[in-house]
Amino acid sequence: MNTKWYDRGTPAQRWKRARKFFDARDYAGAARVLEKLVEEVPEQTGPRLLLARAYYHSAQLRRAEAELRVIVERDPVEQYARLMLGRTLQRQGRHTEAEPHMRLASALAGDFAQV
Repeated sequence: MNTKWYDRGTPAQRWKRARKFFDARDYAGAARVLEKLVEEVPEQTGPRLLLARAYYHSAQLRRAEAELRVIVERDPVEQYARLMLGRTLQRQGRHTEAEPHMRLASALAGDFAQV
């Protein structure tokens, strides 16, 4: 594949391209666009979260976990990142580690019956 095409355009154009890849379930293509975008705008949660989701859906679980940990370290009450981190850990068979993240995600979503 032509990697230059993935990197072409403004950050906004590449964000839109990454979303199209993701929506088309081309998670590896989305990740390819998002990796460079996250390098350029590391402070933005949206691209990093979509990158983590692309990694998750393409079974790159360690990479997904790494991106999600960056997000929850910066924003401990980011509910969806907590949920995804819990699911990512569960999918790796690390259920004990996943438990606190799943409980916190439930509490942040207002689902206190799960806590």
